[in-house]
Amino acid sequence: MAAIDEEEEAILRELELEDDDFSSKFRENRAKELKTSIDSYKEMKLNKFGVLSEPDNEGELIKLTSKSKYALISFYHEEFRRCHIMNGHLEELAKKYFNTKFMKFQVKNAPFLVEKLKIQVLPCVVMFIDGQTVDKIIGFEELGETDNFKIDVLEKRLIKSNAIQDDTIKDGNRPNTIFGFADTKRNDESDEDDF
Repeated sequence: MAAIDEEEEAILRELELEDDDFSSKFRENRAKELKTSIDSYKEMKLNKFGVLSEPDNEGELIKLTSKSKYALISFYHEEFRRCHIMNGHLEELAKKYFNTKFMKFQVKNAPFLVEKLKIQVLPCVVMFIDGQTVDKIIGFEELGETDNFKIDVLEKRLIKSNAIQDDTIKDGNRPNTIFGFADTKRNDESDEDDF
């Protein structure tokens, strides 16, 4: 029996050594992953991800849109109340969806894009993936036609367009509808404006 005990002890010692080696390799790999994530976060923060930024000019806006994997632009007019409501919600979502470049831009400073993207109603949020237009939210029609729409309604709409990525949704199963809100009454005091 002593030979069996010695053999078992030898196997246990070998397993402990392998376990220590595995643990140190795991820790080393995990540290590298964390460093890469932190470096990526710092670079994205430097490039104004995580905020609703406003580029200086139309050329810079085009450049930022084309070099970002996921981007969206909220075209607005500074005197339209609904534009301010939309931008307030987008500011909050930008903090949550760090992989998407959130931008706002005044229509008066973007004549080329306004014409090219056929923007006629404000607010207008245009979504891009790899520099290509994939979707638009025009006014508040899809958001309940009310100034009091919930931020989660906008969030679900942006997820549906793939402009923001929701890591909690697995296997490509995205929400079927965004019309899950109670207040569906039309607000007659709309300031959705043609310009």
